[in-house]
Amino acid sequence: MKHAALLLFAFTSLLHAQQPVGDGKADDTAALQKLFDTQGSVRLAKGTYRLTCTLKVDLSKTGFAALSGDGTPRLVMEAAGPAIHFIGTHEGSAAPSTFKPQVWENERTPMVEGVEIIGKHPEADGIEATGTMQITLSRVVIREVRHATHFTTRNRNVLISACHFYHNTGIGVFYDNVNIHQTNVIGSHISYNGGGGIVSIGGNVRNLHIGTCDIEGNHATEGKPAANILLDSTGGSIGEVAITGCTIQHTNKAPDSANIRILGAGTDTSLERRQGRPSTREGNVTISANVFSDVQVNIEIRDSRGVVITGNTFWEGFQHDLIVTDSSNVIVSANNFDRNPRYLVNGFDNAEKNGLVFLRCENSSVSDNTISGVWKKRAALDIQSCDRFRVSNNSVLDSDGTGIRLEKVTNSSVIGNLVRDDRPAEKRSKEPSIAVIGGKANMIELNNLQNKLVAR
Repeated sequence: MKHAALLLFAFTSLLHAQQPVGDGKADDTAALQKLFDTQGSVRLAKGTYRLTCTLKVDLSKTGFAALSGDGTPRLVMEAAGPAIHFIGTHEGSAAPSTFKPQVWENERTPMVEGVEIIGKHPEADGIEATGTMQITLSRVVIREVRHATHFTTRNRNVLISACHFYHNTGIGVFYDNVNIHQTNVIGSHISYNGGGGIVSIGGNVRNLHIGTCDIEGNHATEGKPAANILLDSTGGSIGEVAITGCTIQHTNKAPDSANIRILGAGTDTSLERRQGRPSTREGNVTISANVFSDVQVNIEIRDSRGVVITGNTFWEGFQHDLIVTDSSNVIVSANNFDRNPRYLVNGFDNAEKNGLVFLRCENSSVSDNTISGVWKKRAALDIQSCDRFRVSNNSVLDSDGTGIRLEKVTNSSVIGNLVRDDRPAEKRSKEPSIAVIGGKANMIELNNLQNKLVAR
C-alpha cells in the first residue's frame, strides 16, 4: 500500500513537472513544446510563461495545432527568433487541385487566439509562419519584439483580425520575400513598429486586403525610412491589393516617412511584361475611404501600374500629399486634400506643404478632387513630362504658387477646373492659375480661373 502511494505521488509529480507553470519564473519552454508535440492544441490559463527558445510547431507531425487563451496568458520570449514558428508543407496555390491530401487532413488552419507575446531579447520575434495554409491570428497582442508577425517562404490564405501589434522595433506584419496569396488584415491596431506597419518586400504577393485598421507611427525617428504600409516589389512582384477604411498616420518627425509607399519596379524575365524597361511595373492597387495625415509623404508611388486612389481624406503631408513617378494608369479621384485650421494646435505652425506631383507618368487622371492650402510650393498640382494625362473638374483653392502647372506635357487635357485663391490680399498668390511650359497637343478649356493662364 505504501509502495503504491509512493508510485502515485511520483507519477503525479512527474505529470505536474511536464505542465507549464506560468508563474513568470519557471522556464516553460520544454513543457509547452511537449504539449504541442503530443496534443497539438494548447490552451493556456492566466499566467506569464517564459520561453528560452522557439516553440516549433511542425504541422506534419502535430496535426492540427492551435494556441489559445482568454486574453490573460502572456508568453515572454527571452531568446532570438520567433516565440512560435508554425511550419507546414503546403507548396501549391490556393486552388483545390494543388493540395496534397495531408494539408487538409493534418495541417490546415493553425491558430493563435487570445494570448499576448512580449519580447525580452533584441532579436525576439512574435509569430513566424512557413508553408502554412489558412493560418489565423485573432485577438493576439504582440509587444516589444522585433517583428510581430513574419511570413516566410510560402503561405496561403492568411487571416489576421482584432489584433494589436504595438511598439516593436521591427515590422508589424512582415511579408519577407514570401510567396503568399489571399491575406486579410482587418480590424486591427498596428502601431509604433519602428521598421514599418505592414511591409511586403519582394516575393510573389497577391490578394492582400487591408481594411478598417488603425495603422499609426510605424517609423523610427532615428533609423531607416519606413512606411505605415510599404509594398516593395524589388526582386519580386506585389499586386492585387486593396487598402480600405483605415486611419493611417504619424509621424512627420521620421526621415522620409510615408503612410503608403509603393515601389513597383519588380523582376520578371518576360520582355512583354517589362515593355522594354529593366523592370516590371507592379500594382493593381485600390486605396479608398482612408484617412491620411502627419508624415513627410502621405502616398508615394514609383514605377507602378494600375493604382486607384479615391474617396480619401489627406492633410499634413510635410513634403507632399501625393507624389507619383514613372508610373501609368494612376487614377486619383474624389479625394479631399486639405489644410484644416483645427490642426494648428499640433504646433507645426503650418510647416506642412501638401500638394500633388506627377513625374514621367502616362495614361493617368486627376479628377473631381478638392485641393486646398498647398503652401511653399511652386504649384498645387505639378505635372511634369507626362503624356496622355487628364485633369478635370478639380477645385484648387487658396494655395501658394501656380494652381495647375504643366511642364513638357503632351497629348493631355485640362478641362472644367476651378482655380482660386481667396485668402486676404497680402497672402494671395500672384502666380498664374494655370501655367503651361513646353509640351504639345494639349487641350485646355472651360476652366474657371481667378488669375490668367500663361503658356510659354
